[in-house]
Amino acid sequence: MSDIPPRLVPGQAAPDFTLLDQDGSEVSLHDFAGRNVVVYFYPAAMTPGCTKEACDFRDNLNSLASAGYQVVGISKDDPATLATFRDRDHLNFPLLSDTDLTVHKLYGAYGEKTLYGKTITGVLRSTFVVDADGSIRLALYNVKATGHVASLRKKLGLAG
Repeated sequence: MSDIPPRLVPGQAAPDFTLLDQDGSEVSLHDFAGRNVVVYFYPAAMTPGCTKEACDFRDNLNSLASAGYQVVGISKDDPATLATFRDRDHLNFPLLSDTDLTVHKLYGAYGEKTLYGKTITGVLRSTFVVDADGSIRLALYNVKATGHVASLRKKLGLAG
């Protein structure tokens, strides 16, 4: 029997969570009630692909915010590592620590993937757009680090 979590689909309620951020403060999804939130999962802080993706979100944060979107990144890294990542790359949005992968699994952002031709179980680079009412608008799995934010902006009607 597989313990691979099911994938979320648009229209369903986004699973709530409470995790520690890079400063050790609790952040919950319900803290953003009434606002649109981009929740993205990435494999590891300070790796090349994850840095590229985080910097793309950083560089697009003003335009996302002006369109009504908050960005939150989640990884299995501990808060101290996330603080280093934030400071090193001047990241301007919360980075949340899910060391036991509970929230990754709630969102289906952990499972089988192919890496260098081998099937492994690990973090799936995934992005979710949660509407102001707490429902999933977009559930994007196995996204590419490079070009993902531009693709997301296009899906949200923000490209241009």
